[in-house]
Amino acid sequence: MKWKDSFHPYAITTIVFWSLAYVLTRLALQYFSAFSLGFLRYFAASCTLVVVAVLTKMKLPQKADIPWFLAAGAVGFFFYMIAFNKGAETVTASTSSVVITTVPVMTALLARFVYKEKLYGFQWVAIAIEFIGVLVLTLMDGVFSINRGLLWLLLAALSLSMYNLLQRKLTKRYTALQTSAFSIFFGTILLAVFLPASVKAVSYAPGIQLIYIAVLGVFSSAIAYVAWSKAFAKAKQTSLVSNYMFVTPFLTSILGFLIADEVPGRATVIGGTIIILGVLVFNFGGKIYASIYSKKSMV
Repeated sequence: MKWKDSFHPYAITTIVFWSLAYVLTRLALQYFSAFSLGFLRYFAASCTLVVVAVLTKMKLPQKADIPWFLAAGAVGFFFYMIAFNKGAETVTASTSSVVITTVPVMTALLARFVYKEKLYGFQWVAIAIEFIGVLVLTLMDGVFSINRGLLWLLLAALSLSMYNLLQRKLTKRYTALQTSAFSIFFGTILLAVFLPASVKAVSYAPGIQLIYIAVLGVFSSAIAYVAWSKAFAKAKQTSLVSNYMFVTPFLTSILGFLIADEVPGRATVIGGTIIILGVLVFNFGGKIYASIYSKKSMV
């Protein structure tokens, strides 16, 4: 497969912007509440996508598919955001990172039952390697805590996994731009319940905070989710795309160092190396095995 026809550049684009979102979100939460930030971020994304929709003369979805877009907006933006923020109230950041990185595993398992997608042995090994890397990255210097917040975070991970499956379904009938745009539109409508508090917060917000909102909305939401949908449209398996989420904790640590002067520790270096190894095994293990096997057969 040629690089231009591959899902990899689209998945990488999304993960970079999502990793950036973690850093900018931490900065923005110094002023905005988690709920106001969620609405404002996706309102900015919706405004961006409305302009794109008009310029590209985007076609509206068929009536029969509107419930699917509504479901994608609900699980991917509304329920996910609420569940994650509720979990973050009582669970440490380390534990939150571990739980949310179960999304690729949940997605792979759900895709196996819903879409009958098969995972090979080396892919299960890769998932195990990646998860070990995340554990090292987030828990080597911390303590794993368990309370009701863990249940909220598991719900958040499940919501995002369901969103991944819905994106896979919708991209079979719509373009990546249509799929992500209409999902975000519906998600923003649901998030409008936080509109009053958000308007009040914006009226007193410093200029730098509005810049954070703009970057989160345009790059970490509009562009990132369009690229994510494009990746699902090009990939043969849902898990091939969702697996890239294991890179997010490591990349977030790097961006945190570059943007917020957060120095990465030993856990970041060791855990990040393990995660990258797992991603390489998951995506290229089959080709490596086939190459080795074919050489042995020729001997």
